[in-house]
Amino acid sequence: MTGGTASPQEMAGQMAGQGAVPASFPARLAAARHRARAVLWIEAAWPVLLPVLGGVLAYMIAGLLGLPQGLPDGWHVLLLLVLAGAAAAWLAWRGRRIVPPAARGIDRRIELASGLAHRPLQALSDHPAEAGAGQAALWAQHLRRTGQAIGRLRAGWPRLSVAAHDRWRLGMILVPGLLAALLWAGGDAPGRLAAAFWPGLDDPGAPRPHIQAWITMPSYAPGAPVFLDDRAGTAVVPEGAVLSISVTDLRGRPSLRVAADGEGAAARGGAVAGAVAGAVTGPGRFRPLGPGSWSADIKLLGSASLTLRGRGRSFSRWNVTILPDAAPAVSWRAGAGSMPGEWRTRLPYSARQAYGIATLRAELHLIRPGREQARGQGEAERVLSVPIPVDGRPKEVTGTALPDLSADPWAGEEVAGRLVATSASGREGRSDEIRFRLGARLFRNPMARAVLDVRRRVAVGRESRFTAASDLLALGETPDPFAHDAGMLLNLTSAAALLESRDVEAGAATARAVDQALARLWYLALDIEDSAQGGRAGAQAALDVRAAQEAVAAQLNHMRALGAQGQSPAEQAELQRRVEALRQAIMRRMQALTQQAVRSHTAIPALPGLAQDGDKALSHMMQQMQDAARNGRSAEAMQALQQMEDMLERMRSATPQDLAAMARQMQARQQAQEQQQALQDLIRRQSGLLDHSQSRLDRARRAQERAEEARRAAQGAQGDRAPDTDRDLASMPTAELLRQLGLKPPPDMPPDETDGQEDHRTPQGADSREADGKSDGTGDQPAPHDAADGEARHQDRAVQHALDRALDQLGSEFKDLTGKGAPGGFSDARGAMKAARSALSAGSDADAADAQRKALADLQKGAQQMRQAMKGSGGGAGSLLPAIGGGSGAGGPGDGSPGDGGQSGDDAQADDRGGDRDPLGRRTGEGKDGLDADTHVPDTMSRERARDIEQELRRRDSDRTRPREELDYLDRLLKSF
Repeated sequence: MTGGTASPQEMAGQMAGQGAVPASFPARLAAARHRARAVLWIEAAWPVLLPVLGGVLAYMIAGLLGLPQGLPDGWHVLLLLVLAGAAAAWLAWRGRRIVPPAARGIDRRIELASGLAHRPLQALSDHPAEAGAGQAALWAQHLRRTGQAIGRLRAGWPRLSVAAHDRWRLGMILVPGLLAALLWAGGDAPGRLAAAFWPGLDDPGAPRPHIQAWITMPSYAPGAPVFLDDRAGTAVVPEGAVLSISVTDLRGRPSLRVAADGEGAAARGGAVAGAVAGAVTGPGRFRPLGPGSWSADIKLLGSASLTLRGRGRSFSRWNVTILPDAAPAVSWRAGAGSMPGEWRTRLPYSARQAYGIATLRAELHLIRPGREQARGQGEAERVLSVPIPVDGRPKEVTGTALPDLSADPWAGEEVAGRLVATSASGREGRSDEIRFRLGARLFRNPMARAVLDVRRRVAVGRESRFTAASDLLALGETPDPFAHDAGMLLNLTSAAALLESRDVEAGAATARAVDQALARLWYLALDIEDSAQGGRAGAQAALDVRAAQEAVAAQLNHMRALGAQGQSPAEQAELQRRVEALRQAIMRRMQALTQQAVRSHTAIPALPGLAQDGDKALSHMMQQMQDAARNGRSAEAMQALQQMEDMLERMRSATPQDLAAMARQMQARQQAQEQQQALQDLIRRQSGLLDHSQSRLDRARRAQERAEEARRAAQGAQGDRAPDTDRDLASMPTAELLRQLGLKPPPDMPPDETDGQEDHRTPQGADSREADGKSDGTGDQPAPHDAADGEARHQDRAVQHALDRALDQLGSEFKDLTGKGAPGGFSDARGAMKAARSALSAGSDADAADAQRKALADLQKGAQQMRQAMKGSGGGAGSLLPAIGGGSGAGGPGDGSPGDGGQSGDDAQADDRGGDRDPLGRRTGEGKDGLDADTHVPDTMSRERARDIEQELRRRDSDRTRPREELDYLDRLLKSF
């Protein structure tokens, strides 16, 4: 037979043809040879790979000890590249010496691993040496027996010997060293190994960087910054807030991971990225500030969970809830528009927004047929924008604006209005659209009304500009007033020329020409009206007032637009200059009004202090306007300007009948001042009567105290001590001391053990003999002041009767002046005065003092009722001067304007002064001056006794042997002093 190695396919064919072995044997043999070849390759490569594995083990030990991580990232990368290059070079150099496994070696490895004797695989690959039938049969029998003897074929495991290839026995050091390093690293071992093989990652146990994070509120919602914990925290902030993060002592660029609604978006490259992150945060990237320092500012737009990461670690996690910045809610309130006779237009509004309203305006559109169709065709529509002043940035604002829109061509027409509110953050909210009518001024001159009628028809589109020009030229042919005033005629013809000019191109140029013509027609109508009522001098004065008024309004709007810069000294000086010019113009207009009144024989009578009061009130109103503008209260400043505008409008439209009514109002105002002065004098006299009664009571009480002390001294209760005041106070019970101070002792206060006798105080309802100073045991010995007190009571009774009659006369005069009944306080005061007279007749000063206190209280109430009644009857159509009454656009009484109240002059100023009053608001002083109705100010002796009582109470408070309840009460009482 011949030897050789046959392939599995050849062997399978040979054996299958001879029926020697099963058909599955060739597949098993091929698989075994494949495994054996791999094992032989591993055994051949093991000597080459063993040094590389040793190097990896050594690097792992170094990584577990944190050695490579301590290097800078650049050096760390360089070290890994050097080690990887050295390993690759070693493998390439030694790998070329590896000999591939031979077929005989593969079969021999299978035979040895499978435990096959007599090398059966080699026998299966042999052939007979000579061909022949007998030999072929014998050979087939041999193969059959050999195949049946072969069982499971194995390749075995690689035989890897460390000792055979490790001459230095390094394996005995590296393996135990690795195990020890793993035990030392503990749970941080995976993280340390990852950081060792991946530059840029930190060990889990590396020191945390220093992190500072805070959220800055947006400009529309100012507030203190919200500081976040450096590890975890929550915050609720408005939309648009800025998250500022500062990281120090971190070698790599940090990143911010954003998770919103269960989704996450990584901050790649140190920047917030991704669709989800972009929806909840604005652009933000960590920028280097220096070695190891990073900073980022990220705008927050939605609620999210933010995770700060760096070098493979998560440092901080913050849950931020964003409050959405909703649009302002704005709506109309009831009462929009103007009532008949009003020239101002009421714009009642209500707006609110969580972070403040910055601006508010009304957008008005003219209601005309085909408006919607014109808008659909893209035609330009005029929008009248009316700003509504808002002070500061209120979160909720409600009120009624009263702009003067009577100069607009739409005055008197029905419009559709919508409120537009802009929040401090720039969000805009709109209200529903409503319809109302604009206010219009009243013109009495027929020619002025005709000019305004042409102006209105052109403005609302009811007449073409060419037809309107023809109408104006026809009006110019009338003799009055154009025949006598060349300036009016020139103004009329120029407006007509603008309207009928065919040289003006269509479009914007035509609109500008029409607007100029309409403006000229408005001033022409005013000039005609003022000239008809006050002549050329009055018309010129009215023109100066309007110019100065527009200058002040323009300056106020300019200061409001500048914001904080509008409060500069230069702007304030300019406002003061324009206000002074307005004041001078108003005074000239009032002078012209007075001259007109003289010509119409309705001259204003010369009343004392009228001119001074009027000028003072006007100056006060202007000063209030300047103060409001200086403090940034633009709405209040504009309101003061509107009050002056209302006054000027009433001056412009005043008739001789109005002047006569104003003269009557001035007379009534003078009488009201006299009545108030009379009432104040009556109150002072009533206070004097109360002072007399109280003084007599004080003398009687002191006399009774001295008599009681003398009685005790006679009985030996006080020994040889003199009956002085200190011993008198020391012997009184604490409850009695409190009563003498006007305080009610607590019901649970125990009786004073230092004095077991009964309380010898003088009650308020004691009879006249006790009040006069008689002691309990000496009833037949009169007090020294008995006769003098009786005479004083008789005089006080006469004065009280006179005050009663004076009050009755004052009520009658008040009824004649106002047409209303006397105040209810007057009748109550007269009843109290009658009771006081009866008490004085009976000699009871205590009852008289009570009645006089009630009379003072009723007189004060009556004085307040008188002021309210006169305030309600003031103003009216004849209220032209600010010192007499203010009004709204309707010409009615104003709210809070100077002159509304009936109290004026020195009395009003005295009531408004805060000086000469005690902490309770009561006037101070001795005697009858400066007393309120409900309080009696004691004289000097009474105040000295009160101080003595206070000192005695302090002495008892320091005596800790007294009852606990009494000490607690005294502690609370004296703590406020």
